[in-house]
Amino acid sequence: MLKVLIPTLMLVPTAWMAPHKWLWPTTLMHSLLIALTSFFWLLNTAETGWSSLNFFMATDSLSTPLLVLTCWLLPLMILASQNHTASEPLNRQRMYLTLLTSLQIFLILAFGATEIIMFYVMFEATLIPTLILITRWGNQTERLNAGVYFLFYTLAGSLPLLVALLLLQNSTGTLSLLTIQYSDPVELSSYAHKLWWAGCLLAFLVKMPLYGVHLWLPKAHVEAPIAGSMILAAVLLKLGGYGMMRMVVMLEPLTKELSYPFIVFALWGVIMTGSICLRQTDLKSLIAYSSVSHMGLVVGGILIQTPWGFSGALILMIAHGLASSALFCLANTSYERTHSRTMLLARGLQMVLPLMTAWWFIASLANLALPPLPNLMGELMIITSLFNWSWWTIILTGAGTLITASYSLYMFLMSQRGPLPAHILALAPSHTREHLLLALHLLPLILLILKPELIWGWAS
Repeated sequence: MLKVLIPTLMLVPTAWMAPHKWLWPTTLMHSLLIALTSFFWLLNTAETGWSSLNFFMATDSLSTPLLVLTCWLLPLMILASQNHTASEPLNRQRMYLTLLTSLQIFLILAFGATEIIMFYVMFEATLIPTLILITRWGNQTERLNAGVYFLFYTLAGSLPLLVALLLLQNSTGTLSLLTIQYSDPVELSSYAHKLWWAGCLLAFLVKMPLYGVHLWLPKAHVEAPIAGSMILAAVLLKLGGYGMMRMVVMLEPLTKELSYPFIVFALWGVIMTGSICLRQTDLKSLIAYSSVSHMGLVVGGILIQTPWGFSGALILMIAHGLASSALFCLANTSYERTHSRTMLLARGLQMVLPLMTAWWFIASLANLALPPLPNLMGELMIITSLFNWSWWTIILTGAGTLITASYSLYMFLMSQRGPLPAHILALAPSHTREHLLLALHLLPLILLILKPELIWGWAS
């Protein structure tokens, strides 16, 4: 654990002390080394259960894939932001890198925490850097509005969680994940207990986000700079799923009845947000809504509490993290050239940037869950376990996958195919940096086909 945590902490002085011309190369190399070191966590996680640093920080087969994803994303965000921040004063560039690093520190502490209160504090701490990224480096004037939405949705959702955790501490005497699984399940009979149950899950459902409390997500995604969009799509949404997996185990007796409305909302959200995607004009907004629809499946998979559901949810979270982050990078490359996110104004790009179209094609196919990819593996496991639970769900999940395929292809055809608009006269060619960035997103996704047990979670 310390092999990764201490170098990550040292990234902050690196960002402030590196000379100007070496600022981006050194931080990139440093963060890449951290990402490569984090792969050691993937060794034999399944056999040992918890492998711990001390009583407060430990990894098991559920948190390890998410931790590695977090570490893998920092160098990618640095690569993606280099052009975006090139015109800024030096101090602002340093501040930007510091914020990205602090986000990674908080996320490692959140996913590695064995004490639920520590997880809660770090869960909240990730708000601050993300908020600064959105409100300071966003593109449009709407960004302040988006920041307010983001902040208040998350805060309003997570205050009940704090109260619920204090009540849990009071009744069981411990909040350590290592021991709480052995304590007696809480007897949940009265209305207050039902409220307590909802309080435990509400924060995570807002963060996921569940359809109905998802309005902050498209706003935050569309207004955030590229690194903000990447970390939001790839890791911050996963905090919700991870927290739910940890908490649902403790809420045993009630979940059976109380989770019905949430499963219904989640599966209905898959269809609704997919349909919203079909009529989006804004490219980033489309990718953001597609995240909501994928996370709806994850919520369904977690709430029915079967080993297949849990495994499918974890696999889909990791696969979606890489695929949607890649899509945001692609949207950013076309935005940096055409200065427009409207798909009608920036279409037909295959004529000018044919190699980028190849990346677009792979990323779109990953998003719609093409057979050998982990995206399909996760979706199939969730859909199977949902169907096993109640065969009515096949109507919702089946329609959802159909719509997902439609909007993924619609996005690809709208942005890449067709004639080039007359107003696009000269575009900068695609850089090696951008190809490297996309290769580092999509290669892990393709390589996971060969060794999927790294991201199975508990089911192994």
